[in-house]
Amino acid sequence: MSSHSCGHIPSALGVILRTTDKIVWANEFEPIELTCLIESISTNNPRIEWKKIKDGIPSYVYFQNKIAGDLENRAQLREPANILIFNTTRSDTAEYRCEVAAIDDQRDFDEILISLAVRVKPVVPRCSVPEAVTVGTSTELRCLENEGFPAPQYRWFHNNEELPQDPKNSPRFVNFSYTINPDTGSLKFRRVRKEDAGEYYCQAKNDAGHAQCPTQVMEVYDVDIIGIVLKCLGGVSVVIILMAFLCSIRRMCLQYKCHNENHYNWPTQNNGVEYADADEGHFRHKSSFII
Repeated sequence: MSSHSCGHIPSALGVILRTTDKIVWANEFEPIELTCLIESISTNNPRIEWKKIKDGIPSYVYFQNKIAGDLENRAQLREPANILIFNTTRSDTAEYRCEVAAIDDQRDFDEILISLAVRVKPVVPRCSVPEAVTVGTSTELRCLENEGFPAPQYRWFHNNEELPQDPKNSPRFVNFSYTINPDTGSLKFRRVRKEDAGEYYCQAKNDAGHAQCPTQVMEVYDVDIIGIVLKCLGGVSVVIILMAFLCSIRRMCLQYKCHNENHYNWPTQNNGVEYADADEGHFRHKSSFII
């Protein structure tokens, strides 16, 4: 009686695959190899296929002994069944399935699934730094980057010196009153001090690399000079508008007066007779008649 159970197939009679990594990370534009190792097989020329599965939809990337689909001209098959991608892109992030069919083996088919995630270096983040703030007020500096994968972490620099995430843990910044959110890129000051003035820039970083925005300057004033200037400018604007309105009214009045004078019909004199009011019932001669 055989020592093997009925449900067990000896490795020599069946194709068996394995991979060195089921979850693979790669940096964008760098090469990466997905391993599909054939541990056991009897068939001399097995059929090898690779499929890319994106959003649940499979498509061939190696079919009928040729690289195909999204990897065409960008990859090659390496013995025994590995696939080498020359320059990975963010669109290569997907699951890949290696399938091997061996018609001469009792177990004639096996497959293995590999997940590929492509890291993307952050681009230059968009930074927002207020140009001027008043001592004692609160303010916020913002930093945002949307291209990097995985999502980057943010760091802020003041006068080329990195601000620690928690100033209380650093003797150099123990008197600073700010908070940094490394996930959102927000730098908030609860009460701005004169020492907070200076140059600021933000850096976005992940495992693929980092990028930073150009330096911006934040000035800190003892008094609200900006508010005073704006109020003054606002007052001057009101005076100018009021004067323009009064001048416009005056021009309209003058035009109306001239129009009435030009169209007034003066009474005419008829034969030297001056007519009295109708209720007087008579008229008088202005000059005598000569007979």
